[in-house]
Amino acid sequence: MGTVSRVLSVLLRLGELACGAIVLGILGRFFYLAGDAGIVDPDGRLIYTTVIASLTIIDAIVFMPPFAYSFWSFPIDFILFLAWLVAFCLGETLTRITTCTSDWFVTYWGFYWGRWYRVASPGVDVGRTGCAAWRTVLAFSFVALGLFLLSGFLRKQPS
Repeated sequence: MGTVSRVLSVLLRLGELACGAIVLGILGRFFYLAGDAGIVDPDGRLIYTTVIASLTIIDAIVFMPPFAYSFWSFPIDFILFLAWLVAFCLGETLTRITTCTSDWFVTYWGFYWGRWYRVASPGVDVGRTGCAAWRTVLAFSFVALGLFLLSGFLRKQPS
């Protein structure tokens, strides 16, 4: 049973690493575009999610090797589960049920993602520009919280 636990732990860490990298990459691209538009104070909810994604990458790399110290990572897994839950909820409250047609999406995410600031003022109809990227951020935030919950419950016995 110990070998199965170690293999599952490494697989969960790889999934966490992938989720963190995907979310960080998409948000990093958005911050680049927003900076190109002259935005000096980006949305704090996105900054929070970026920080959690960065911590996820560090955590996954540090605790991926199936050594005895990895057993003690379950409190960190639970903390990161809660942090991802907050990040997902904060992201979801930005757009609510109208994901790609909400006011925030049209005037902020879609506007800067599509570089509409070069041709029009805020409020222009951005259509679905950046919709897939935003939904990807939400989806992988949710997947990451599930993976951290599973990692927290998967307790390996120290060898």
